[in-house]
Amino acid sequence: MNVEIVFGDFPVLESANLVLKKIDDVHLEEVYKIYDNENVFEYCGIIPKHNVQTVRKMIGHFDRDYHKKSRVKWGIFQKHQSDKLVGIIEAMDFNQKVNTVSIGYFLAEDNWGKGIATESVGMAVKFLFEEVNVNRIQAEVMPANEVSKKVLLKNGFMKEGLLRQAFIWSGKGIIDLEIYGILKGDYTSIL
Repeated sequence: MNVEIVFGDFPVLESANLVLKKIDDVHLEEVYKIYDNENVFEYCGIIPKHNVQTVRKMIGHFDRDYHKKSRVKWGIFQKHQSDKLVGIIEAMDFNQKVNTVSIGYFLAEDNWGKGIATESVGMAVKFLFEEVNVNRIQAEVMPANEVSKKVLLKNGFMKEGLLRQAFIWSGKGIIDLEIYGILKGDYTSIL
């Protein structure tokens, strides 16, 4: 795993429709709109934020975590909507000994059902396998989150199991989580 590809200069990823890039203070209103919506975090271990100043501080924390080399949080921007932030995708828990990383993602509610999450995950997977050279990417999903499971399956992930009452998620308590994973060998075989 070459983490310097991730944590040297902030990586910008592009597809035909989307750009994954750094979230800055100028995106405060759009980030707040996402974090202020209870529906967005129904299946996440994140508590919604209803205070603009709290969200402003969070954007600073995104940058701090990046410089600590603990996670990269990309804003998902639609190319045809002049730089509009529509969601967030992140890579975290970089384990260099095992050569694995975890991902998570969420979209502003008015962008659900448009294929944006599926495309964003595909972009992150391609980058992590082809550029960073990780061997395994995984995601944890609440069992009731059918939409997120479909996003992962469309990107070649497979359900690996259920961890019963194994995690404490903010605002949710102790929960079950399904684990989805994809190996580099799986990825190269579906290309």
